Amino acid sequence: MRVLGIDPGLTRCGVGIVDVSQNRRATLVHVTVIRTPAGEQHETRLLTISDGLERLLDEFKPQRVALERVFADTNVSTVMGTAQVSGIAMLAAVKRSLPIGMHTPTEVKAAVTGYGQADKKQVGTMVAKILRLEVIPKPADAADALALAICHAWRSPLGALAAAAPSSDLHGGAASRQQPVARLTGAQAAWFAAEQAAKAASPERSGLRR
Repeated sequence: MRVLGIDPGLTRCGVGIVDVSQNRRATLVHVTVIRTPAGEQHETRLLTISDGLERLLDEFKPQRVALERVFADTNVSTVMGTAQVSGIAMLAAVKRSLPIGMHTPTEVKAAVTGYGQADKKQVGTMVAKILRLEVIPKPADAADALALAICHAWRSPLGALAAAAPSSDLHGGAASRQQPVARLTGAQAAWFAAEQAAKAASPERSGLRR
């Protein structure tokens, strides 16, 4: 599966593309950050990002697109710009009939680090480890975009595995040792718990945002 992850932002829009095999091994395909200067007109900046995303979608032909879910923040202008970039990205994906996945920062952090409250350095370090890179992708927007792509590629298999496992398996209980089911790893269990908590809780403030 080839997934294009987008960390939406008006000044810096991170884009990361990964190939993930059936055994969950992820390989870097491309990573970049689309930048727009703050002095330009707002609509021109959106056009720059739109053109950049369109080119990447056409060049690398991903099968799915993953986006960070936008949450409310005290900085309204930042949230508005991020939401507009997300809309542009969704439109570009839909025009190509590509499935879109939306993921919270907690889900993404738990997916790549096993801890839903990991900081940016931890996320970047694990992204580099998962993709077998010698250096952490910079800036953080690039690493975040790759983390989103990895999270999305890994999400469906986890959902099926978690549904089949007994509830105590998420905590290493007796049932998990007695029944012949696949056991979740520590990272998978943390991710699944974070995902369920995110669905049940009120909207959180975005943790991947700069």
